[in-house]
Amino acid sequence: MKKQTIITFSLLFAFIIGQAQDRITGNQFATRSEVISQHGMAATSQPLATQAALDILKAGGNAMDAAIAANAVLGLVEPTGNGMGGDLFAIIWDAKTQKLYGLNASGRSPYDLTLDYFLENNYKKIPSHGPLPVSVPGAVDGWFEINKKFGSMKMKDILQPAINYANNGFPVSELIAYYWNGSRSLQRFPGFKETFMPNGKAPAKGEIFKNPRLAKTFELIAKGGRDVFYKGEIAEKIVEYVREQGGFLSMRDFIDHHSDWVEPLSVNYRGYDVWELPPNGQGTAALQMLNILENYDIASMGFGSPEYMHVFIEAKKLAFEDRAKYYSDMDFNKLPIEELIAKDYAKERAALIKDRAARSYPAGELEMGNTIYLTVADKEGNMVSLIQSNYRGMGSGMTPGDLGFILQDRGELFSLDKNHMNVYEPHKRPFHTIIPAFITKDGKPFVSFGLMGGAMQPQGHAQIVVNLIDFGMNLQVAGDAPRIRHDGSSQPTGEVMTDGGIVNLESGFSFETINELMSRGHKIQFSKGGYGGYQAIMWDDINKVYYGASESRKDGQAAGY
Repeated sequence: MKKQTIITFSLLFAFIIGQAQDRITGNQFATRSEVISQHGMAATSQPLATQAALDILKAGGNAMDAAIAANAVLGLVEPTGNGMGGDLFAIIWDAKTQKLYGLNASGRSPYDLTLDYFLENNYKKIPSHGPLPVSVPGAVDGWFEINKKFGSMKMKDILQPAINYANNGFPVSELIAYYWNGSRSLQRFPGFKETFMPNGKAPAKGEIFKNPRLAKTFELIAKGGRDVFYKGEIAEKIVEYVREQGGFLSMRDFIDHHSDWVEPLSVNYRGYDVWELPPNGQGTAALQMLNILENYDIASMGFGSPEYMHVFIEAKKLAFEDRAKYYSDMDFNKLPIEELIAKDYAKERAALIKDRAARSYPAGELEMGNTIYLTVADKEGNMVSLIQSNYRGMGSGMTPGDLGFILQDRGELFSLDKNHMNVYEPHKRPFHTIIPAFITKDGKPFVSFGLMGGAMQPQGHAQIVVNLIDFGMNLQVAGDAPRIRHDGSSQPTGEVMTDGGIVNLESGFSFETINELMSRGHKIQFSKGGYGGYQAIMWDDINKVYYGASESRKDGQAAGY
């Protein structure tokens, strides 16, 4: 009886909130107006990083320089989501060539660690923390690749804002303080407490935090360049530390590391080209979802309607079955990417959607042949969509020596099934959750955006596109509108959906809609978090201005000049 009362109250609360209009403008879900500027724009999940990006733009740097500077600052001020111990992906609009470029700056597994090690030691899955899930950090190489191809400033100047904040300190913002405090268990790993909890506890909101260790590492990179990280003393310290903890990284892993410039993938959604990066990331799932949704008149259904939400949830389930089966390192597998994002294939998949929620779906049978997101735009028309992550918040917990950062645990996302495409193999990139996105219209830039947050990302990307294009929301409203998150799909690590999963809803959906979804067989759950972190910049080609939007669920800021 008590449980039923709680559910009823939650539904009533959602209904009440769903009817509210909280802005003078009448924009139902907007927390604030869009930011509008002429010369440059930055949107990140922490205001100090946004301001660092603008400072670089005002000093003569371009959007690419500013994105690197913001990412470096974020690694310091938001260590709960990213840092130079993690990986990076980017989609870049280059105004000079009028073209999009994709960068995969993710690292690979250790040469010296084999699948047999896990099987012989009776591992059912790769651990989430400690030395075994650690792969080579790719972010620093990504910074230098972007700078070499597009940069206009020297790296030592780009990294200076991060160095200054690391030495002088910064006030910890509210949400980051909350997640930082939740990482207390990582103190069991050598180096973590000394770097991130020097007083025996996480810094509280408003408390000044300094990381002189990280400042020294930044200074080494600013002076010695990329090679000091991958061939010099930083790599040596990481290898020594990981080996001491029972891990397998070697100098060969670092010396052989390289990023890859890749061709972004796109589908046309109602006249707009939506761009993602190919696997080992999961961006293809967002494109598959949009292809399926295009078979329906979403606009006439209306935002928050049970018809739209049902179709959206089922489209997500279908795309994630293919995600679980196919998405993996393309250097190890010939993947049917073109087939996966084909319109005819989407029609076949859409035909599987019925009026009731499916408990399971088959993957397609095709012929084989915690994270930060930021975006920056400049006065020349360059736009950068960049995402970077440690994976599980503060990563593996592995905090090497006196370097001031944590190593990622991205290797957790390998499968231990010998027959799976994403099976663990030496020097292989794991399946990746972090994905940047971009929208163009008639060959011109329209929106640079992303929505971080694990498996939420492709379903979040699809919701943003639908909000903008089908429902006509402005850039800020599109991000503030309540979101759907479906959990429980089959996974690239081997799990299989058999019960239809669970639909998580933010407050803002009506009682009638929720009741109808339940009658269709959806399991509804309410959760406070896990709906992602959105940032976006839109180019208005008529007025020649940028619009910026920042995630209301984060500490972030969109700002321009």
